[in-house]
Amino acid sequence: MTTPTRRSFLASTSGLAFSAATHAFASAGSSDIKIALIGCGGRGTGACNQALNAGSTIKLVAVLDPLEGKAQAALDILKQKHEGQVDVPPDQVFTQFEDWQKVYQLADVVLITTPPGPRPFLFEQAIKAGKHVFMEKPVAVDAVGVRRVLAAAEEAKKKNLNVCVGFQRRYDPAYIDMIQRLHAGEIGDLVFGRVYWNGTSRPGFPREPGESEMHYQIRNWYFFTWMSGDHILEQHCHNLDVANWVMQGKMPVRATGQGGRQVRNKRENGTIYDHHTVEFEYDNGMRILSQCCQIGGKCQKDVSEHFHGTKGIADLAANGRFLIKGEPPVGKRTRNKADAYQLEHDAFFENIRTGKVRIDAEYAAYSSMMGVMGRMATYTGQIITWDQAFNSTESLVPDNITWNTEPPVKPDADGWYPVAIPGTTMPV
Repeated sequence: MTTPTRRSFLASTSGLAFSAATHAFASAGSSDIKIALIGCGGRGTGACNQALNAGSTIKLVAVLDPLEGKAQAALDILKQKHEGQVDVPPDQVFTQFEDWQKVYQLADVVLITTPPGPRPFLFEQAIKAGKHVFMEKPVAVDAVGVRRVLAAAEEAKKKNLNVCVGFQRRYDPAYIDMIQRLHAGEIGDLVFGRVYWNGTSRPGFPREPGESEMHYQIRNWYFFTWMSGDHILEQHCHNLDVANWVMQGKMPVRATGQGGRQVRNKRENGTIYDHHTVEFEYDNGMRILSQCCQIGGKCQKDVSEHFHGTKGIADLAANGRFLIKGEPPVGKRTRNKADAYQLEHDAFFENIRTGKVRIDAEYAAYSSMMGVMGRMATYTGQIITWDQAFNSTESLVPDNITWNTEPPVKPDADGWYPVAIPGTTMPV
């Protein structure tokens, strides 16, 4: 199989193109836009708040979360913030996985902010139902899911449906400006890149007495690879997406890496690592070094991207600043002035109102795939090629999850979960 590349429409300023749409609202303010929220945790509630901020005619009509009290808690917060825009009767507060079908019937726009595992299935079904979609990142946790998202993105194009993905750096004016300048050649030809998300740790949740295995893994989702993809994907995908954007969609041909668990040594830490380092190599010899850790303590913290060229160096978001060759800062990320989380929703809903179409799903799928490829390298300790990773048959997530679904991983008799061992774990 030939190496997949992203389409030429990704070469515009933000890596996307706009086209005329027929599936849209005739004009701003002419009709309410009905939205539904699936996944009512902190990020989901925040995303819904930003969606409602994007216009007074945007109305929340349904919420869904299977964990007890989550849906109602999100609804209570959103009612306080957006009086008059929240119209969710009790029979439209859903608490079962399978209720997604009812949710899709009620809304024009679906916000998919579940853990990453089920996103390909929910996205695929939303596009089949003809819904515009906001979806959090990453868009999948394995190559099977990535391929499903790419196929659904093609259907979204045919139906003129907008798809916004929560890679908010793509909407950040400072990032857009800097990457335009890199593409214009200000630092010459690229020779090397470095991307980092070295940050704080987070505790897992201990099991509650009598809790079922599936309930526990859903509640403690971050620590299970089949639900989160591991933090190289769930969190570090932001930095990998910037690398993908700078490289204009050109994907690495191979990856090598190391990773493991230094401090995640409790049963509630599930199956994921606490550190990963990967070197991605491109067919022209260009390399990008990727580092991410969630160890915390006195470890150095760094969330930034850096690119070295034949004429200079670009530092992106190093301590919130953007620099080229030591010049004065060209931008500073200040959320009360330019909150990229809000900007992405503003653009998304403006496109729906005006009939423009912007589909983030394709580049988001490839950026997610880069994280999957890196995880395959760290979990196995082997060289992983792009074709090997992209064509992998490993499918981590069951379709159409319910409380009766068997979890893909189980603890041993002592309550410990299987963890990948480099040199022993083999790629699938």
